[in-house]
Amino acid sequence: MRLSSLADYAVVMLTAAARHSDAETRLSATLLSEETGVPLPTAQKLMGKLASAGLLTSARGTGGGFRLARGPAEISLAEIIEAVEGPIAMTACVEHGRHDCALEADCRVRPHWTAVNGAVKGALGGVSLATLAGVPA
Repeated sequence: MRLSSLADYAVVMLTAAARHSDAETRLSATLLSEETGVPLPTAQKLMGKLASAGLLTSARGTGGGFRLARGPAEISLAEIIEAVEGPIAMTACVEHGRHDCALEADCRVRPHWTAVNGAVKGALGGVSLATLAGVPA
């Protein structure tokens, strides 16, 4: 299993945002791009996705910008990944409504993928943004 570059960049950007979470500073895509090295167009795209997922809040106008929607200890790695990549699903058979596997009718492993998927999602859910950013919880 490997994260996409976008999911990786989202984690990097939110860890930078978490290091600013104790300040009243509003963050911009430009600031986070410069601080992390994530290209500005990608940072802008990700800020929108993360805001849509409820991980960032935004304000327009003078003094506007982005901030974490919750404290870093309350945001999990699983949430960040899902904000960018959609639901965590190790195989197609754990996604609700998907039945596109040629082996599905005779597969003896299928009943176990839900447990495996739950374990992976639980492990990712157990890692907080505070831990990743090295900030006090």
